[in-house]
Amino acid sequence: MNWQEVTIYTARAGIEPLSTMLLQLGIPGWVVEDADDVREFINNPNHTWDYLSDEVLFAQNKTTNLKIYLADNLQGAETLTALKTALAELKREDKEKSWGSLEIELADKDEEVWQNEWKKYYKPFKVGEKLVIKPSWEEYTEDENRRVLEIDPNSSFGTGQHYTTRLCLEALENSLNAGDKVLDLGCGSGILAISAMLLGAASATVVDIDQYSVATAIANAKRNGIADEHYTGFWGNIIEDEGLCKQIGGGYDIIVANIVADVIIAMSPLFKEFLQDTGKVLVSGIIEERLAEVINALKAAGFKLTETKEEKGWVALTAVREDL
Repeated sequence: MNWQEVTIYTARAGIEPLSTMLLQLGIPGWVVEDADDVREFINNPNHTWDYLSDEVLFAQNKTTNLKIYLADNLQGAETLTALKTALAELKREDKEKSWGSLEIELADKDEEVWQNEWKKYYKPFKVGEKLVIKPSWEEYTEDENRRVLEIDPNSSFGTGQHYTTRLCLEALENSLNAGDKVLDLGCGSGILAISAMLLGAASATVVDIDQYSVATAIANAKRNGIADEHYTGFWGNIIEDEGLCKQIGGGYDIIVANIVADVIIAMSPLFKEFLQDTGKVLVSGIIEERLAEVINALKAAGFKLTETKEEKGWVALTAVREDL
């Protein structure tokens, strides 16, 4: 199968609204190339670089963009048409013109090229004190005390490399107790729930609005040796579907939700019905500009903050019930 690489040009401030739009279109994964991140890496005062590759030097001058891959068939063409319409609407919403051009560029990729495009970005890397995340084509033997989570980037979004996922994983490591029951809302690749299991959770339930993401999350769990009876998946919109909420049930010790601010705000009134009384909520995917809105939504839902983690303009929050 051939694939079409679609590059959407934006700015750092446009990453979140673009991500929300892609989720609404049913597009489960994308790659972010943030030129600001590259420049901060190069200009880090704590490091002196003996050598920087031409690729890195070139990347600092690129326009920040999101890349998605669409199948070169009728479904892909329909998605591309819907994407163009959604981008036109997003341009109208960008009153301050701070989200970049929101223009797209197309390039064809055959299957082999597409697979290799993903692979060059991903190497094993450590998260927190207890985890290391690696793709299937890489070996890792450096630290026997870390639990190894194997996940491939072409399966779905959520490989731990983005700040939002790393912040949420670090918060999860700090909050999780052995035997906890974990609920992952907006699971994507399932990385948070799988990490929870590797860190000692007794069970995990994953939920996503996209059926493919749930299937991927379950497949990734099996790849990491997690038994079916300890890992359950549901797909649908919990904000609108009361029946789905009843299926998911309650009594969870931890809720993790690494999505975007608008979805976290909309879901926050539901958190209490999923949690046991002393349970915790871990939310991430929040840009600094939307932080106050998310905090206010959590407070309105009866929660208070216990931890805030921030990196490069992204924030993760941990909260418990206000009456504790």
